[in-house]
This record gives sequence, structure tokens and C-alpha cells, in this order.
Amino acid sequence: MAKKYIILDTETTGLHVREGHRIIEIGAVLLNDRQKSDDHFHTYLNPTRMIDDEATQVHGITNEDLNDKPLFEEIAEEFLEFVDGATLVIHNAEFDVGFLNNELKLASSTFPKLEEICTIEDSLKMARDMFPGQRNTLDALVTRFDIKGYDRELHGGLKDANILADVYLHLTGGQKKFEFISHNDIQSINNKLENDNTSLNKFDLKKIITNENELNEHENMLSDMHERTSVEPIWRKN
Repeated sequence: MAKKYIILDTETTGLHVREGHRIIEIGAVLLNDRQKSDDHFHTYLNPTRMIDDEATQVHGITNEDLNDKPLFEEIAEEFLEFVDGATLVIHNAEFDVGFLNNELKLASSTFPKLEEICTIEDSLKMARDMFPGQRNTLDALVTRFDIKGYDRELHGGLKDANILADVYLHLTGGQKKFEFISHNDIQSINNKLENDNTSLNKFDLKKIITNENELNEHENMLSDMHERTSVEPIWRKN
């Protein structure tokens, strides 16, 4: 069974959970076969406290916007059901996981911590490993990977989750599902083309022969990719 990958982002009333700040938006997007799907979780939340002015400048959300929104405890079970068993990809995961675990604790003593039901993968750590010494904020990575189509004037939970999904696919090699043509497929095509007196064998196609050392180097590269991303390289899949 394929792993369940969810890209997640939150917006909050302020920077520090220890100062009593709360989550005001959760956005999460499910990856299906390493592509963004329409399956997502998104909600705004009433934090029952004031939002810092500095935070509003980042995401544009005010307390007036949230007066009629649900409390976290009202959506907690739905959220847990959505993420249960998934690998959560989060940029600067310590921040979001800390806030989410605090909300879960406040909502009910019976709710688990996220890391007890999910695998947490920090895309910021991945980016720092790939681009050491460089800026690796989400905005910086959007520029580096030339990702277009998003308004970056203000942050948003669901918007940033979609952006992070694009960034994550770049960080992990941009892998998507590939369909490979087999020898039998070529023979079948040749048979169909014979009526037109055309054959793929007529083309001067270069054949590359690999030696054992090259195959070992390729296998080591795939193993390193798997270790860094926790994703099985598609070239190993049958």
C-alpha cells in the first residue's frame, strides 16, 4: 500500500506557543501518486484571543474575520482522521507541530500527539541539506525553483500548503509517475507499423551498455535518495 503524504501549513496569532498563541488556520493537501490532489483539509479557527499585529501583517487575518469560526476542539476529530497514518510534510515542522500538539492537548487529554499517529518530515531540513548556507524560507525556495502562479503578498494555510507541495516535489527530484515502454511493447508497435513498411528497428538508436561499477553507483544513488526523502525511487518500482 502506498504511503499517504500530506503537505500541511498553519497560521497563528503569534510566534510563540508558550506565550499562549493559538492556531487560526490549518491547510493540508493530500498528494496522490506524487501529484497534488483535490483531497484537502482546510479550516479557519476562532483562537479566543487577540491576534498580534505583526502576525496580521503576515497573513492578513483579523479577529473580526474569525468571530464566527469554529473552535479547534470542534474540528479536532475530523483533522485527526484526515492526517492519521500519514507522512506530514511541513516547512519548519517544529513550529507547526508544537502549535498543533498544544491545540490537541487543550482540546482533550485523550487526543494523541501528532508524532504518535504520523511521520513528520521537515522540508526546511531537507532544503538546508540540499542548499547549505543559503536562504531556505518557503519564499526563497519558490524563487529558486521558479514556481509561479501564486500571490505571495500574504501567507495562508491552504495556499502555503499548495506551494509547499510544489516545493517538495522539486526537493525530492520532481518525481511523478512515469510509464516505461518494454521490449514487448516495442515488438507490438513494430508489428502494427509493418503495414506501413516502418519499423523502429530502422532507426539508428544508440544503445548504452552499463558495466557493473556503473550499476553499483546507480544503486547507491537510489539508496541515498531513499534515505534522504523516505520515498522509494520510482526506478525501483515494478
